[in-house]
Amino acid sequence: MSNFENIAKSMLECLDGKDRAREEALRLSRDVIRHCSSSIRSMHRGDLDAAEKLMNEAAAGLGKIRDVLKDHQDVRYAGFVDGAEQEYAEAKSVYSIITRHEILTPEEVGVELVNYLAGLGDASGELRRHILDLIRSGRAEEGTYFLGMMEEIHYLLMLFDYPEASSPRSLTASSKTDFKSKVMSRFMSRFISGIHERP
Repeated sequence: MSNFENIAKSMLECLDGKDRAREEALRLSRDVIRHCSSSIRSMHRGDLDAAEKLMNEAAAGLGKIRDVLKDHQDVRYAGFVDGAEQEYAEAKSVYSIITRHEILTPEEVGVELVNYLAGLGDASGELRRHILDLIRSGRAEEGTYFLGMMEEIHYLLMLFDYPEASSPRSLTASSKTDFKSKVMSRFMSRFISGIHERP
């Protein structure tokens, strides 16, 4: 076998291994996202045991992804794993805030910092839904805490406005922040109206 053939064989083996790792990690990432989505739905239904079980399955999936990609960091940072981590951070944050009135740290969630912040930002939308559920069930006063938490999350994210070179996803670009501010303002008005309109 010639030297070129040896080089080609070695390169093909390396790239084949990388491709297999990518496909497996992509499959696992889809599973993680599905588990997190189902977990959040379970939270809104009040089935917290199911929500926790699904989050544990998602955490196990992220662990497998890290093992699969430990020798393929270029694939790890291709983007799809970040999406899975973001969904997991969102689910973990929503669960902790709803059940324990606590915001988890990035270390407690166990994902990359940027993915933690992005997931925390998305958690605000689920908290909004939780507040609306409370209003509909005649428990509007309980929503006050969660409304305050939404505001704290919003103010926190406003601190992290970095260019794309520093952060793959600009977490608080001015247009996005302005949009969230308008949504927050409208929702606060609806929340206050919901309290005053109760019999």
